[in-house]
Amino acid sequence: MWYLCVFYHRLLDYRKSEVESLAQLFGAFDPEGLDQQNPKGHCSLEWRLPQHHHPDSPFHFVNLPSEDVARKIANRSILVKGMYELWGEGDSYEELEESIKSYPDERKLPYLESGSTFKINVDTFGKVLSLQDQNQRIQGLSYIPFNGRVNLKNPDHKFWLMETDDYGSNNGLPPIVQRRIFFGREIGGADRKLIPTYQLKSRTYLGPTAMDAEMAFLMANQALASPGKLVYDPFVGTGSILVAAAHFGAMTMGADIDIRVVRDGRGPDCNVWSNFKQYGLPMPIALLRADNNLPPWRPGLNEVFDAIISDPPYGVRAGGRKSGGRKLLKGAVSPYVVPDDKRTDHIPSTAPYSLVECVHDLLDLAARMIIMGGRLVFFYPVLREDDYVENQFPEHQCFKLIASSEQILSSRYSRVLLTMVKISPYTEEIADAARIKHMEFRENHLKWLEDGNLHSAVFSPADSNSNASGEGKLSKESKPKYRGKYV
Repeated sequence: MWYLCVFYHRLLDYRKSEVESLAQLFGAFDPEGLDQQNPKGHCSLEWRLPQHHHPDSPFHFVNLPSEDVARKIANRSILVKGMYELWGEGDSYEELEESIKSYPDERKLPYLESGSTFKINVDTFGKVLSLQDQNQRIQGLSYIPFNGRVNLKNPDHKFWLMETDDYGSNNGLPPIVQRRIFFGREIGGADRKLIPTYQLKSRTYLGPTAMDAEMAFLMANQALASPGKLVYDPFVGTGSILVAAAHFGAMTMGADIDIRVVRDGRGPDCNVWSNFKQYGLPMPIALLRADNNLPPWRPGLNEVFDAIISDPPYGVRAGGRKSGGRKLLKGAVSPYVVPDDKRTDHIPSTAPYSLVECVHDLLDLAARMIIMGGRLVFFYPVLREDDYVENQFPEHQCFKLIASSEQILSSRYSRVLLTMVKISPYTEEIADAARIKHMEFRENHLKWLEDGNLHSAVFSPADSNSNASGEGKLSKESKPKYRGKYV
């Protein structure tokens, strides 16, 4: 059945992918059909736009198998403002009345009975209505035979009258050719109270790279975090991503190379553990001091995690680090063993950990440790979306890229949230190809260390990138920028 899906006018590239991930979580796709058409992969929903609407409009129609699935998606989503059973639509109130009257009575009457309570809300996009105008529009719906009582606080049924303005393309919003009016019964809507509840400014323990609460919940939705699933973050930091996954009932586990972050924090009442305690969430199964470049897992341990969610360090707010130190990597000093009496407080030496090597290691970890059909969700900084080259990372053969959502950080940098599904085993052939790639990269990395050109390990020099990035720059300039009030 088709439902009207109304989004918040935020993070436009992320909206549909979140709904489609939640649709899979709540069983919108036939498991047998999924296995036949796309083994262990991902199916997409059927979408269509209302008349005269731009693709960036918050109004979309989506085809879902049942009202129960629509309600579950809407209630869990971060970006869905509401999901509605549409009773009527039109370019004018006369067209709307005709459309509502032609909607089947058997679908309307159960919600108009005398024993029920209801409430009608008026919402607009691109314009503001006074309270008097809203009341006039509600009174204009008198042709709908509501037999129940009005209850503004806790009604049995909520109805929404939604109107867009015919502002054309000069209002700083996605262009609309002419006004469109919708009326429907609310199925469900996002719980946006999560955002102020989990906002970073009220977090007990916070670091400079803590993930914004809204984005952390989006990543958890993309990873299908739910009760019974084990979610891992190899760059856990202060635990922002795992907090979101734990909120949805998943078991969590994290690692970080900085032992002071995962063990000490800022004291016994201000650390990663206290962030979970603050919200009454289940504690992580474990927080490890571990290096993503030298994973601690025993040989033969495979397919443990249902999902890996991460924001790898890429040198904007904090650079990546790996074990070893510059002198050790250059061969100037030999490997050493830490004496037993100094192990408790010892902080190992580290060296710069470039983005490409970091992503190689992350994909190797994911290919080995994620279960079949599990998901890898991570941010990757790019100048253009197609800068992510599949053959650069052999481990990518084990995954299918199902969602790629761009977020522009500044005029120079942007990042893409990549969502991947594991669709095939991590064979020895793929692992060997990955090891060769890693070795080639490490040799180049040592050369960068010797030359002192560490910045090139994270971002290419501006001169060498000027020609290649021209097209990407153009695409960013042509990308619509809407009013900050809504974005």
